[in-house]
Order: sequence, then structure tokens, then C-alpha cells
Amino acid sequence: MAEPAAGAPRATKIRLRTAEKTLEVEFADGASFSLPAELLRVESPSAEVQGHGPGQKTLIAGRRDVGIMKLEAVGNYAVRIFFDDLHDTGIYSWSYLYELGANLQSRWNDYLAALQAAELSRDPRK
Repeated sequence: MAEPAAGAPRATKIRLRTAEKTLEVEFADGASFSLPAELLRVESPSAEVQGHGPGQKTLIAGRRDVGIMKLEAVGNYAVRIFFDDLHDTGIYSWSYLYELGANLQSRWNDYLAALQAAELSRDPRK
């Protein structure tokens, strides 16, 4: 079982806010983040989303209303998130969750810009 590298962020508390569709994560260094389920889903570290190499990321649209059904610990270094759109293959390391939280606004802006450029929507297709 892998352990976090020395100096890597370490989560001390994770709280799923189902109604708010957010994941709250607190870290040993005192940082805390409230991460929207939609952003976690579209930025999933899974190969399905990120691909297998640079430039292979898939833009995921239509996930405005996605929620999180449950969480599963992965060793002492990550969490697996089960989304209600049945995506469940991403393993979110503490480092990745920290990076998402620390760069939340820029990641969100990049996502919205990519959707606009591709003429896609956050809303599910009707």
C-alpha cells in the first residue's frame, strides 16, 4: 500500500456534503477546501477523462447536477469518488485534491472557457 511522500499534503478530515454537492477536505497544514462535485467529476484523474498521455484530456460536459454517492478510502493517500452518473474510476490523491482546491478558481474558469470554445454546456442534454 502506497504512502504519501514526505512533505506531500495529508488530508486530516473529509466531509461529504450530499445536499450541497460538495466535498470538504481539511489538510494537516491548516488548508481547507470545499470542492464542487461537478469540478471533481470533470477533472477526474481517471484515464477516461485525463487520457494516457499529454493532450489526451476529454472535455466532459453536462455535469452541472452531478452528485457524489459515496467515498472509499484508498490506502492512506487517496479517496475514490463514486458519482451518481456512475463514474467511479478516479483515484483522487491528497496531493491532487489539494491542487484542485488551491487552484479552484483558475480550474473552474479554464473549464468554463473550454466548454464555451467547444460550444458545449454544463447542463445535461434534454
